[in-house]
Amino acid sequence: MTNRQGEIIWYELMTQDADRAAAFYGSVLGWQVGAAMPGGPDYRMLGAADGHAGGMLQLDDAMRAAGASPTWLAYFGVDDVDASVAAILAEGGKVLVPGWDAPGVGRIAMVTDPQGIPFYVMRGATEGATSSVYQRHGLGHVGWNELYAPDADGALGFYHRQFGLTRMGGMPMGALGEYSFIGHDGGDPMGAIMGCPPGAKPGWSFYFRVEDVDAAKGRVEGAGGTVVNGPMDVPGGERVLQAVDPDGALFGLLSGAGA
Repeated sequence: MTNRQGEIIWYELMTQDADRAAAFYGSVLGWQVGAAMPGGPDYRMLGAADGHAGGMLQLDDAMRAAGASPTWLAYFGVDDVDASVAAILAEGGKVLVPGWDAPGVGRIAMVTDPQGIPFYVMRGATEGATSSVYQRHGLGHVGWNELYAPDADGALGFYHRQFGLTRMGGMPMGALGEYSFIGHDGGDPMGAIMGCPPGAKPGWSFYFRVEDVDAAKGRVEGAGGTVVNGPMDVPGGERVLQAVDPDGALFGLLSGAGA
């Protein structure tokens, strides 16, 4: 793929009930959810108006027995999956699912960072293709990536060394330290890393862009989700909220011009 090393090239929802999740996110974000792919786990494509927004995996008994639970995860694009896994292990990360080849898709592994936060690494099978699932201003797409980390400075160092994510300024968050903006050299910030708030679960969370967060709040609640934070204005001219879907997977919404 033509995405640079360390760019996020895919998002995935793990869910207990794919039909219920399809109805929920279709209502909230207007996604078209594809049929389950044949010959394997129940995996469905999530479609925004202008293309893929990610995928959805229904957890089966074996996955749940191995500790999987409803959540959103990111795929970091890498040039060499096995080399990246080895480097992550050398820093204290762990392998959750060893590298495997998905025909026509690419090579993938599921790992954690040294603080136990899960994500995928992937090398796409199609040379010259470019993923556009992350779009800072694309409706129905992730427009911001946010990491809650017990050790924010440690996380900044790890994701810089492994994926080239660089601190691009920040703003103070009181006792939580700094909200550090991150991005790749030569680009705009695509997210932030901060200390984990009291009572919050460490991990990545993703904010999907909608036309109006306040209107979307009603859709979240009407479709069986729960708003846990916001809506609220944030520096830069955007308005955000955080919510959990009917299975308890955390996600965010944002609207407004932004940077």
